[in-house]
Amino acid sequence: MSFSRAQKARCFLSHLRCMSNIPENTVYGGPKPQNSLQRVTLTNLRQKHKRHEPITVVTAYDYPSAVHLDTAGIDVCIVGDSASMVVHGHDTTLPITLDEMLVHCRAVARGAKTPLLVGDLPFGTYESSTNQAVDTAVRVLKEGGMDTIKLEGASPSRISAAIAIVEAGIAVMGHVGLTPQAISVLGGFRPQGKNIASAVKVVETALALQEAGCFGLIVECVPPLVAAAATAALRIPTIGIGAGPFCSGQVLVYHDLLGMMQHPHHAKVTPKFCKQYARVGDVVNKALLEYKEEVTSGSFPGPSHSPYKMNNKEFDGFLNELQKLGLDKAASAVAEAAAKYDPAKSSNGESPAKD
Repeated sequence: MSFSRAQKARCFLSHLRCMSNIPENTVYGGPKPQNSLQRVTLTNLRQKHKRHEPITVVTAYDYPSAVHLDTAGIDVCIVGDSASMVVHGHDTTLPITLDEMLVHCRAVARGAKTPLLVGDLPFGTYESSTNQAVDTAVRVLKEGGMDTIKLEGASPSRISAAIAIVEAGIAVMGHVGLTPQAISVLGGFRPQGKNIASAVKVVETALALQEAGCFGLIVECVPPLVAAAATAALRIPTIGIGAGPFCSGQVLVYHDLLGMMQHPHHAKVTPKFCKQYARVGDVVNKALLEYKEEVTSGSFPGPSHSPYKMNNKEFDGFLNELQKLGLDKAASAVAEAAAKYDPAKSSNGESPAKD
C-alpha cells in the first residue's frame, strides 16, 4: 500500500511527538515562536536613515515588554540603565550593576527577535580604561545577547572607550545632551543646549562620537533647534528623546509611553517630553483592586478557574486513604469541596459511589 506525501508527513510528525521530551499535557504552553522576520541590522538602519525614514526605538527591560516590541515591529530596543530607576526604584541610574544589567539584557534578548538590541554600559564599568570598556562591552554581547552597546558622553575617556570598543568589533551608540550618568556634574536631570556654549557643545560632542566610530546617537533633553543642528551636521542617525521632531528617529521608555507608572524623573512625575499613548497604570490598578476584592469575598477562584479534576475512582481512593490515615477533618474537607465544585462526586454529603 502506498502513502501520499501528506500522509507520510503526518506519520513523521506523529513519531516525532512520541520522541519529544515535552509532555503533551502541560500546565503552561510556553512561549510561542515570534515571527520569521530577520533581525534589524545596522545596514537596515543606515538604509532607513538614507531614505529619511524615521527610526522607531523603545527602551525596555524584560521579556514581556520585549515581546510587545517585537509584535509592534519596533526597529531598535535599548536595554537602558534607566532600569535602575524604572524597575529597581532608585532615584538615579548610577546604582545598577553590570550583573543586574545582564539579567535585563538576557530577558529582552529572549523576547525581542527582530529589533536591533542595544545594551547600555552602566556607570563605573567602562570609564577606568579602554581594557575595562572592551571587557564590559564583550560581556554585554556574549552574556547579555545584545547586538550593540551604548555609552554616554564624550569626555576623552569616553571617546577612547568608544574607539577601543569599535576596534574590538563591537558597534557603539553614543549619547549626548542630558547624560544621566553625569548628574553629579550636571547638577541633576537638567536639559542641555539652552545657551550658546551648551548648544555648541552638544553639536561638537555629537561630531566627536561620530568620528570615534559610533553608528548613531541618542540626543536627550535639548531644544529642537539644537537637535536639528546636530542631525544636519552628522552622517549618522540621531534618536531624540525630549529633543523635538528633527532627529532621525525617536525613543521613549516602554513604561512611560504606556502610562504604566509615575516615572521617578522630575519629582516622581512623568517627564514633560513624554507622550502617554495609554494609561495602562490605571487599568493595572483597577484590575488589582478587583482581584483583591474577589479573593477577599471568596468569589475567586470559582469552578471555571479550578480546571484540574480527579475522576470518581481516584476521588474515592483518595478519600479512603485520608480516612485510613486518621485525617477525618481532611476527608470531610474533601467531601465538602466535592459537593461545591463537583456535585457528581457527592450525594448528600456521603462518599460517592464508585464507577
